[in-house]
This record gives sequence, structure tokens and C-alpha cells, in this order.
Amino acid sequence: MSFGGGSSVAAGAKRPFEYGRTHVVRPKGAHKATIVWLHGLGDNGASWSQLLETLPLPNIKWICPTAPTRPVAIFGGFPSTAWFDVADLSEDSPDDVEGLDASAAHVANLLSTEPADIKLGVGGFSMGAATALYSGTCFAHGKYGNGNPYPVNLSLAVGLSGWLPCARSLKNKIESSQEAAQKASLLPLLLCHGKADDVVLYKHGERSVDALKSTGFSNVVFKSYNRLGHYTVPEEMDEVGKWITASLEISSSSS
Repeated sequence: MSFGGGSSVAAGAKRPFEYGRTHVVRPKGAHKATIVWLHGLGDNGASWSQLLETLPLPNIKWICPTAPTRPVAIFGGFPSTAWFDVADLSEDSPDDVEGLDASAAHVANLLSTEPADIKLGVGGFSMGAATALYSGTCFAHGKYGNGNPYPVNLSLAVGLSGWLPCARSLKNKIESSQEAAQKASLLPLLLCHGKADDVVLYKHGERSVDALKSTGFSNVVFKSYNRLGHYTVPEEMDEVGKWITASLEISSSSS
């Protein structure tokens, strides 16, 4: 199932971003969790919704939005679907906080209408993974990068073949309050990365894990895959499914 996009503005942002089509995979069993899954640079929500539909996770509803089409610095300003502007696919890149905030707000908006008893999560691949991890840090901090309150309660975040944006400023944010430090320590995070990744290098995945752990995110699992490039494989998705099921404490049966 899919429905049209919309514009989303993080409070205080200068311009609205027009998001593309959102694809929804309904749970095949009892609905216990909803996860927004974010595609990589130049992709769209449809490709991931087709893959997620095949996973043996009957109690999860998947929401797969499509990023806005915008000029992207890494492509010399050529337009592409992108969650934020990026000059380099790594944690060393200058941070487009406005773009990150807008996409994190879009994720939060998609989750905000879910029933109160449903557990909420965010995940993604490559640039989508970066946005998912950024959303997790906003949840822990309780605020977006622009200082406005983060409105939803996340139960987990997953990043495949990605990196952590705004890593340099994270320590101050998490150490700013006891509540932020506690939320950071409890939030389950899964990062997976292929050692043969030639797009987002493996070292950026490693550095992102180190940055998270050093700022108090102690519930981090890092899975590496020896011959994996910048794509996903069934073995990785199996591990993602098992980790999500265990972290959310939901069974893999449909009841």
C-alpha cells in the first residue's frame, strides 16, 4: 500500500521539503510495533517496502517514506532523492542540521499517529541509516538539532551501511542532562556494516559505534560482514529481524 507524500518542516526550519510517496507494509499478524525504514541516497521507499514485506516479522508494520528530491553536494549539486544534503558519505562530512532535522521530524510525524500501545522504531540503509541514527540521538537528547522538542518515544534504531551525523557535538548534548544520559544508555541500537563497502567505508561504521559508546549509548550492537559491499544480504536481514524481535520483546509468531 502506498499513499502520497507531503511537506514536512521541523519547527524553525527555513523551507519545507516535499517528500515523495510513502509505502506501508501492514502487519500480517497482531500489530505490536511500527518501524519507519529509510532508503539510501537516490533510492525510494518502494524498493525497501518490497524487501521488508518478505521478512518473517508478522507483528511489525513498516512505513517506508521517500525522501525529497534536492540538490546534493556530493553529486555536484545535481538533484537526487536525499534525506539531507551531504558532501561526503561519512561522519567527517559537514552536517546539514536543517535537512537532518526536517527528515527526523518527518519520521516522528509518521510515527506520531500510531496507537499508544505500539512500540516505535526507526531504521535505514546508508543515508537512511544516518537519518535513523540521528533520530535516535534526538530522542535521547529530547530535542532536534535546532533545540525544538523531539515528540515521540523510540524503542530502537537500526543503521545498515551508514554513519552517525553530528557525532562531534553529541557528547555535550547527552551529558547536558541526567534524563538524556539515561535515555541514551537504554536505547537499543543496531549497526551493521560490510567490510568490503566502497561507498560508506567500514571505518566510518566503526567510528560511529565508538562515538555512540563514548557518549553513553551503552546498548549498541555492531555486526560486521567480511565480504559485504554497499548492499544488504539475507544473512544480515535475518540478524536484523532477530535483533528487532528480541529488543522489542515481541515474538516472531503472528499472534
